[in-house]
Amino acid sequence: MNINNITNFQISGVKLINFARYSDQRGYFTETFRGSDFINNHLKVFPNGIMQSNESFSNKNVLRGLHFQWNPNMGKLVRTIAGHMVDLVLDLRQESPTQGMIMAFDMPAKETNSSSSWIWVPEGCAHGNFFLENSYIEYFCSGAYNGECEAGISPFSEDIDWSICDSNLKDKFFELKDAFIATPKDINGLSVKEWLNRPEANNFTI
Repeated sequence: MNINNITNFQISGVKLINFARYSDQRGYFTETFRGSDFINNHLKVFPNGIMQSNESFSNKNVLRGLHFQWNPNMGKLVRTIAGHMVDLVLDLRQESPTQGMIMAFDMPAKETNSSSSWIWVPEGCAHGNFFLENSYIEYFCSGAYNGECEAGISPFSEDIDWSICDSNLKDKFFELKDAFIATPKDINGLSVKEWLNRPEANNFTI
């Protein structure tokens, strides 16, 4: 795996990991993940190994999230295989200076691109995405799914702080608000305040 660069962000622990593709007249080849390269770059994102791998397909204008899990906590390493995903990360961790703040990451994937990227969503952050094209995505998880210990923040909750989000992606989100295809469960999720008032919120610390 040839990691080109790693970018850190205002939400502590969030990382964008850009890696190379090798193209010729046949197409391209890329090594998408190698544990030793993550370790050598101090990317200790899976202390217990990869516990689950998921793939999903979403139609254009689908909105998913904002999802999170405790017992076990779940971090996610996410990439777009094909299409155009905008990934959303909301910090819910106690004592975090960015608690309640959301960021968005533009992650299109074209076969002609010379590189691709993973986004690491740390444990204790809610995760979601929306799609500007029909898209396939893949993600590795640091914990196995537990449906008894999952919840979600409504992406439209009025107490989400968008102040550190890329303004163009924020504008795109609200421009598509009435066109989004989403489940009632996601749309009617908790507010940030409702979640933080629950005792389970203390599972997430920085």
